[in-house]
Amino acid sequence: MNDPRIDRMARVLVQYSLALQPGDVFRIATTPAAAPLVRALYRETLAAGAHPLVQLALEETEELLYRHGSDEQLDYVSPMALQEVETIDATIRIMASDNTRSLSGVDAARIARRRRATRPLQERIMQRAAEQDIRWCVALFPTNAAAQDADMSLADYAEFVWAACKLNHEDPVAAWRASAAEQQRIADYLETRRSIRLVAPDTDLTYVIDGRRWVNCFGDRNFPDGEVFSSCDEQRTSGHVRFSFPAIYAGREVEDVRLWFEDGVVVRATAAKGEDLLQSLLAMDEGARRLGEVAFGTNYDITRFSRNILFDEKIGGTVHLALGAGYPETGSRNVSALHWDLICDMRQGEAYADGELFYRDGAFLV
Repeated sequence: MNDPRIDRMARVLVQYSLALQPGDVFRIATTPAAAPLVRALYRETLAAGAHPLVQLALEETEELLYRHGSDEQLDYVSPMALQEVETIDATIRIMASDNTRSLSGVDAARIARRRRATRPLQERIMQRAAEQDIRWCVALFPTNAAAQDADMSLADYAEFVWAACKLNHEDPVAAWRASAAEQQRIADYLETRRSIRLVAPDTDLTYVIDGRRWVNCFGDRNFPDGEVFSSCDEQRTSGHVRFSFPAIYAGREVEDVRLWFEDGVVVRATAAKGEDLLQSLLAMDEGARRLGEVAFGTNYDITRFSRNILFDEKIGGTVHLALGAGYPETGSRNVSALHWDLICDMRQGEAYADGELFYRDGAFLV
C-alpha cells in the first residue's frame, strides 16, 4: 500500500501520540503486513532522536503455540520480556492481521491459560502508565483480512481508517486537540457524579463511579481514539444489559450477549451464539465476572461497525463495558487476565448521572 497518509500517520504517532524524545527506547510490535507503516515509523523515530526496537511476529507462531505447546510452554514468560517492559520508554502495537480468524478453532481454555501467564507483563505496563513512566499506543494498519471483516474492499476500508484517525484533516493534531477539549468537558462533568444508569432496549444497568477518575482519550493511547473511560465500584453494579454488537475474542464472535449483575458480579449470562466461549471467559478468574472499565464512545467519524474493537468501541453513540482487568489510573482495583470490551448501542437509549438525564439517543446533553 502506497499512500501519503501512511507517512502522515507515522508523524502523528511519533510526534503527538507517543511524543518521542531523544534517547527514548521505542518498541514497535506488529506483523510483516504492516511493513509500510513500520518503515515510516522507523524514519520518524530516528528523526526524533529515539531508538527504534522493531518486533515483527508471524501470526502462525501464536496458533502453533496454542495447538502444539505443552502446558509448561503456555506458562513460560521469557525473562527478556519481563526486562523489556521495565526498560522501554514507549511502545506501540500495530494490528495488522492476514487472518483475523486464525485462532477460531483453538481451545479457549488454552488461550485463557496463556493470558494468565502473560498477565504480569500487561499489569506492569498498566502500572507504569498510571505512574506516567511509559507511553503506549495501539494502532491499526489496513489489511485485506480486516477489510473483509468490515465487509469492505481494501481501498474503502483504508479510507475508513484514515477518516477515523482524522488523517484527512490538513492538521490531524489540531483536530485531535479539538476533540480533546470537548471530551474533557464531558469527563469533568462525570467526575462530579456518583452513579450512572444506562437505559436502552433490554438494558437497565446502574454502576457506581464515586471517587473514580475519568480519562480523556484523544489519539494518544489508541489511534484512532475517541472515548472517555473510567471504572466503577467493583461491588455495586446492578441490573441487566444487552450488547447490541457482536463481541469478538481471539477471532471468535459471541452474538447477542446479555449479562445480569448483582453486587458487582455477573450472576447470569447468555448469548445467541458462542455462549460456550462466553462462559469460559467468565470462568477465567474471579475478576472476570466484574467490570473493569466503563466508557462512552465519542468518535462520530467512525460511522459503521467493523468487527475490530479498536474502532467499534469508539463509535459515537455507543457505550462499552469491559469485563475483567481495569486501569489502575482510574481507581480500578479489579484484577484479571481478561479484559474484554462489549459494546451497547445507545442511539435509542438514555443515560442518567445521579438521576439527571445527560445523554439521549447517542448524544450528550451537557
